[in-house]
Amino acid sequence: MTMDLFQNQPVARFTEEVGEGARVLRGLACDSDQALLNAITRVARQAPFRHMQTPSGHTMSAAMTCCGQLGWVTDARGYRYQQEDPLSGELWPAIPEPMLGLAQEAAAEAGYPDFRPDACLINRYQPGAKMGLHQDKDEQDFGQPIVSVSLGLPQVFQFGGARRNERPVNIPLGHGDVVVWGGPSRLFYHGVLRLKEGEHPLTGRCRYNLTFRRAR
Repeated sequence: MTMDLFQNQPVARFTEEVGEGARVLRGLACDSDQALLNAITRVARQAPFRHMQTPSGHTMSAAMTCCGQLGWVTDARGYRYQQEDPLSGELWPAIPEPMLGLAQEAAAEAGYPDFRPDACLINRYQPGAKMGLHQDKDEQDFGQPIVSVSLGLPQVFQFGGARRNERPVNIPLGHGDVVVWGGPSRLFYHGVLRLKEGEHPLTGRCRYNLTFRRAR
């Protein structure tokens, strides 16, 4: 499929409820996809992607960088948010306006009109990369939702429950889809299955995921 043919395809916009307080906004980010990808490039110039290590010494298969007042990091000291990029010692880049605007639009559309993210985690998945089931629980205010934006290759999002042993629902996500969850589902376990081989006209052999949070 050529770039022109891909870009000329109509994007279906609709909303799916996947749990109490959780919605998938299909195609919401498609109209701003190029601006978002340009913003990712700018952030990565200042704070390059890297494969972080968990406290147990496991190297994460997805490469990550951050932007915002705070960035999420993991190393031998544990999981935490901090103001400085541990690689450079400099402050993380500010959240670019196209990202911030989309995050707030998505949150409002999902029923969270007062979302003000201060952190954005940018994950880059290449074929074979995945993210196991986990909770986003390093933030101080669980009253704020999580906004997760998918760009590039399709990947299966797993959305579970409040306990790790609850069987998750598999939700296919495509380019431009946005997942928002908060309220009763804010601390639900979630992750993504292994990314399959493919080629996307805008991102090549990868998928980008932007995850916006209110950390403090």
